[in-house]
Amino acid sequence: MGRRVALVVVLAALTLGGCTGDADEGAGPNTTVTATPGSPSPSEPTPTPSASDTASSSASVEPSPASGPPRVVDTVATGLAVPWGIGFLPNGDAIVTERDSRRVLRLRGPRHRVQVLGTVDEAAPEGESGLLGVAVSPDFARDRRLFLYVTTATDNRVVRTTYDRGRLGPLTVVLDGIPRGFIHDGGRLAFGPDGFLYVSTGETGDTSLAQDRSSFGGKILRITADGDPAPGNPFPGSPIWSYGHRNVQGLAFDDRGRLWASEFGQNMFDELNLIESGDNYGWPLVEGRGGRRGLVDPQVVWETDVASPSGLAFREGRLWLASLRGERLWRIDVTGPRARDPRDFFVGTYGRMRTVVVAPDGRLWVTTSNRDGRGAPAAADDRILLID
Repeated sequence: MGRRVALVVVLAALTLGGCTGDADEGAGPNTTVTATPGSPSPSEPTPTPSASDTASSSASVEPSPASGPPRVVDTVATGLAVPWGIGFLPNGDAIVTERDSRRVLRLRGPRHRVQVLGTVDEAAPEGESGLLGVAVSPDFARDRRLFLYVTTATDNRVVRTTYDRGRLGPLTVVLDGIPRGFIHDGGRLAFGPDGFLYVSTGETGDTSLAQDRSSFGGKILRITADGDPAPGNPFPGSPIWSYGHRNVQGLAFDDRGRLWASEFGQNMFDELNLIESGDNYGWPLVEGRGGRRGLVDPQVVWETDVASPSGLAFREGRLWLASLRGERLWRIDVTGPRARDPRDFFVGTYGRMRTVVVAPDGRLWVTTSNRDGRGAPAAADDRILLID
């Protein structure tokens, strides 16, 4: 199954000996980083942080030698309703999906003026489902295509539309039959450097689906733009790229072409996984590190109250992970052979964080998710924050 034991990471976590600093450098290849919070207790969300807010939220987090801690420098948009997916057009405008309203938005120009392009009437929001991820075609300048992950009344599916002359075209079903549920619907879309579309799914609360390779639930799928299994997939005739997942809501490729995925745990550990073709990531046989033959252990784990990871983005040697229940943004160094040094920022300042993407100018956009039924929305929520 091509498991890379050399890429399984190390950290001397508090539960494994209480060491700090760079103690992970000398540990063995079969241990997993356990991320521990480094910021003070949460504070009430505020629309615009003061300099003292920013300082206090990262006071116990020592900056990397390469850069200081991130800071919120502006608000891209306010008054949104559970913004879930973000994709950028070649001109820098953003396409944003809203889970519960089923709206597709365009944020236009340097002032990010919000324009409603339409609603996806096929979407049937319920619980964690609805209008979820979006991906812009790598050939958008030529084909004008957008891809959406939609929960319908019967399934989750990937659909395709065009955006041309200010309008969305009809929807075309690319891949259907992904199990739908009130919870654990996955929903992230990302084009890889190979030009194929990667799709994250959840097991809808039916844990048996994650190990069942006849089901698309609890998987990462790899398909062509027409929905066919991509050439080179590990299981002939199947779109499945990896399996044994509980609920993956974050996908990101690094500058070496490696695919990373963030995954919700159940009661103990959320996960960051390095995804390899055909590998089994263990759910529901294990949660977090299991050390079992044939199952891939996560690179990093978090206790569920400091993460509940959703969106994931890569920028200049680091992954950035948005946390819902944890109400913070995590940064993980992936410059070496192993993921290391997870650190948290903005703890409690903005509430639940759903999606993080790298904008064309290199800065981060992070969405709040305080109107999703589990947060405490502030007056400006939901927002998209600009982070430098």
